[in-house]
Amino acid sequence: MGLIAGAFYTFSCGVMPGLARSSDRAYIEATQHINDAILNPVFFASLFGALLLTGAAAWMLRRTPANWWVLAALLAYVAAFAVTVVVNVPLNEQLADAGDPAKIADPAAVRADFEDAWVVWNAVRAVLSTVAVAFLARALVLFGRARRESAAQSAYLDPAAGSSASR
Repeated sequence: MGLIAGAFYTFSCGVMPGLARSSDRAYIEATQHINDAILNPVFFASLFGALLLTGAAAWMLRRTPANWWVLAALLAYVAAFAVTVVVNVPLNEQLADAGDPAKIADPAAVRADFEDAWVVWNAVRAVLSTVAVAFLARALVLFGRARRESAAQSAYLDPAAGSSASR
């Protein structure tokens, strides 16, 4: 989750502002190249891994107080994932379909149809995935606290268990 939140964050605060300073044709060309390059196993592992691992954590922690925080993280990330699939990917495909930037008759129009919407929705998914990281951090704190309390209670009820648990 942290990796994908960081990727969306980096696009929001570095990549897209940097590209915004480019000419229309340079913007389109660079963005097309980035969109092609990001379709790789490492990115997909992060994109889908955040979803699958958070879902697995929700299942594994279903009987703990931490579960509600993991479920909240899962919901936040499902929303970010939906934004990716419903908005950002179709915009990327639309930009790719525009073709060779050198041959586009009106690169300013192509850029205008892409840039503002993509940047806004990327910021939305950056915030949602960052919120999911915060929710997972809270779940981790609660889970750790519950484990410590359980271990302390076991040590109190069975002093022999307490000494072996501390080894």
